[in-house]
Amino acid sequence: MKNRNKTSKSKGGFLKKKNVTLSPKVYFVKAMGSMATGLFASLLIGTIFSTLGKFMVIETIPTGDFAFFFKAVNYVGELLTQAGSYASAAAGAAIGVAIAYALEAPPLVLLSAAAVGIAGNGIGGTFIIDGAEKAITAGPAGAFIAVLIATELGKLVSKETKIDIIVTPSVSILSGVVVAKLLCPYIAYAMYYLGSFINYATELRPVEMGIIISVLVGIALTLPISSAAICAMIGISGVAGGAAIAGCCAHMVGFAVISYKENKTGGLIAQGLGTSMLQMGNLTRKPILWLPAVIISAVTGPLASALFKLQCEGVNAGMGTCGLVGPLGIITANCEKNTLYYIGLVLVCFVIPAVLAAIIGSLFRKWGIIKEGDLKLDL
Repeated sequence: MKNRNKTSKSKGGFLKKKNVTLSPKVYFVKAMGSMATGLFASLLIGTIFSTLGKFMVIETIPTGDFAFFFKAVNYVGELLTQAGSYASAAAGAAIGVAIAYALEAPPLVLLSAAAVGIAGNGIGGTFIIDGAEKAITAGPAGAFIAVLIATELGKLVSKETKIDIIVTPSVSILSGVVVAKLLCPYIAYAMYYLGSFINYATELRPVEMGIIISVLVGIALTLPISSAAICAMIGISGVAGGAAIAGCCAHMVGFAVISYKENKTGGLIAQGLGTSMLQMGNLTRKPILWLPAVIISAVTGPLASALFKLQCEGVNAGMGTCGLVGPLGIITANCEKNTLYYIGLVLVCFVIPAVLAAIIGSLFRKWGIIKEGDLKLDL
């Protein structure tokens, strides 16, 4: 019995020494949040660059006095488009490094995670879908799982041999690639059908699903997890993506407006263009403060999916008004657009959340549900 206790302690001591914490909080809060940063620094910013570049590129440059100006604009547009393609192509590597960084991996493991991220993001399979062959990759979900396992295994062997420079990256990369090859085809299949189910269900029942998606994704945005990573993993698109953006905007704009009394302009910008996650401390102390944002998202979600038919996909759908990425995703969505579509964009993303937040916030303060200082941020 004593020997067993010693063995158990020694194993625990070794894991602690290697900074390996088998904790869902570390993996699904800390690591997933960092993964969203990797997505933002690659795929998301690449999409922004590419979109801006396409708007700036001029097919036929006018001659005359302003020709130089148009050439300069065209050059910048081409530069942004090229930079965007490079940034988007680096998504797997960026995800890998971001997750390994969150897990406090040693340098060799951290850098090896770039290769694992590429493998996890790119490996998938060819499936028969709707009677035709279709190649599907596991995407961010595959990269997330492969990098998690590879990083923890890499940490275990790090600096345990005299040839650490060979052993550590070898274990990290090979284990990650093996995991990716074994699991990513199944992950790709599961994520595809989960996303397809959500997207199809939202088209079939836009009001009900609009409410559900808007509320849940909005809550995910405010929680210390990543709504952007979740939307990217399941491949949310179409009007389901529009509902997701509505929920994110409801929380960001909602909290920004409701807490204006305490946080003034700085808080308005930090939450409205940054993240409503800043309120997490206050929400933990007093969960009912979440109710106004949830109510707003339940209103704007079905408006986005059923009335205005706003569309978006992937990581953009989980970003809301953060850096105006969500609205930009709606603008660049591959769908038919008319005047009502753009009116809906402005109303759902900005006007309705702000107006409802002002009304509900005023009522909640009057009824004593929100008290002075409840939503104060340390800015």
